[in-house]
Amino acid sequence: MQQREEKQLEASVESLVTRVAHLKGSLQSFIYKLENEYERLTWPSVLDNFALLSGQLNTINKLLRNEKTPSYRSQVIIPLLLSPDRDEELAKLTEQRVPVFSHEIVPDHLRTKPDPEVEEQEKHLSAEAARIGPEVAQKQIQTLNKLCSNLLEKLNNPRDDRDSETSALRQNKPSSNPADTNALVAAVGFGKGLSKCRPPGPVASGHPGQPMMSTGPTLHQVTVAGSSSHQAGMGGQVAQQQPGQPGKMPSNIKTNIKSASASMHPYNR
Repeated sequence: MQQREEKQLEASVESLVTRVAHLKGSLQSFIYKLENEYERLTWPSVLDNFALLSGQLNTINKLLRNEKTPSYRSQVIIPLLLSPDRDEELAKLTEQRVPVFSHEIVPDHLRTKPDPEVEEQEKHLSAEAARIGPEVAQKQIQTLNKLCSNLLEKLNNPRDDRDSETSALRQNKPSSNPADTNALVAAVGFGKGLSKCRPPGPVASGHPGQPMMSTGPTLHQVTVAGSSSHQAGMGGQVAQQQPGQPGKMPSNIKTNIKSASASMHPYNR
């Protein structure tokens, strides 16, 4: 009976080691792709690698939960030989991670309980949990479940929530000011609020049906200076245009031009 259990344990351990080796190879391949082939790596390829890893982990869990697999928790590992010297066979089996099996390394690798600090934290949390009453604990559980449910709903429907939030922001924050819009329409359509100042100068009276146009300032007197002792002038007036000519606006501009006389010409002899 004992020999049968030992053989069954050895077979299960070998199968478990094989499964873990396959999982390790898949992890190494995926990490290599992430570090060296990230430029050519596509999202479907990443999903395929994750699916492969997930399948291998599920296979290991099924193997451990199988009825034919012996309980590893009931097995005790006892170190038979401890040495501070380097063990090449051990280094080869552990891929150079554990080259020495000494008194310093054994407690960490063969530990069946967490570290003392972790144990103290677990005891502290257990004591706090014992002080909480059942009603308070039930309320906290309900609050936590409600928060988790809301979070799951947001994760499952991110697009709907985003669209609703966007529409709510648009409704709450208008992009225009109605008062400014009304003032602008009144100013453009009816001239409300505009200043009534006009440019200086006489306004010409046009024919009926023609728009009124304001003329520019009148031409002032132009003086051509010659010598300091002689000045002469000749005035001319520009008559108004006849008011019946088509295509011409009547004008009441009078122009006075004073020019130099012939005696003041510099080339006159």
